Amino acid sequence: MADVFKDGLLHGQHALITGGGSGINRRIAERFAAQGAAVSIVGRSLERAEGAATAIRAVGGQAQGFAADVRDFDALASAFSQAHAAFGPVDICIAGAAGNFVAEAANMSSNGFRTVVDIDLVGTWNTFRAVLALLREGRSNLLAVSAVQSVMPMATQAHVCAAKAGIDMLVRTLSIEWAQRGVRCNAIAPGPVADTEGMRRLAPEGDVSWARVLAGIPMARAADLDEIADLALFLCSGAARYIHGTVIAIDGGQTNLGSLPFGNALLESLRPYPS
Repeated sequence: MADVFKDGLLHGQHALITGGGSGINRRIAERFAAQGAAVSIVGRSLERAEGAATAIRAVGGQAQGFAADVRDFDALASAFSQAHAAFGPVDICIAGAAGNFVAEAANMSSNGFRTVVDIDLVGTWNTFRAVLALLREGRSNLLAVSAVQSVMPMATQAHVCAAKAGIDMLVRTLSIEWAQRGVRCNAIAPGPVADTEGMRRLAPEGDVSWARVLAGIPMARAADLDEIADLALFLCSGAARYIHGTVIAIDGGQTNLGSLPFGNALLESLRPYPS
């Protein structure tokens, strides 16, 4: 864990995180709890969400898991109400639930495309709309987890590119409408992140896939989970109090080189690889 932040940075705050049972969002939940926040973790699987919360409590943090699918507004609103009853008004809400798979557009079903858009884009809208009435009055942060696909067209990722681009514009629009409510809205756009389920799906050939992906990143490595959590923590802290309506890429410079290396790697993963 990086030590660039003072201890107790989020003391007394309530952070609500969707998709917090695993991967990037779980590490964000762990980091926020370590900095003093009470953390509500919402996911489709109560077992996974509560498992993440149990691990946080085991090291002295405050956390509780709740079950809801971000595609179901009513279920999400109910889970948020339970979280509000447990920990009070929400200071920070992170919309992190996401879905992905590798498929060429010509071979993708309408249902497959819609599923990712519903989880990522509609799920982000549902999250922010459902939490609005529960936010700390006059002072709160909304943070969406987007991806570099929002600005970087990529082969096999038509569904994700569309959904993430929508998230970016949603955050920018809400930043205009909700600023006078004291709500600050931003997004982070990670590139490849090591040790995540998402990248295991996008790099099915292991080291071979990773070599192709990293060839398109100037820093020649993926991010680690702590680096993503550090950016989320910064944006939800007082140090970022005038950063609003912004999408920040955290990609080792990948967007400067473009999507071709990553997209080619994904295309090749769909085809037999010569032995």
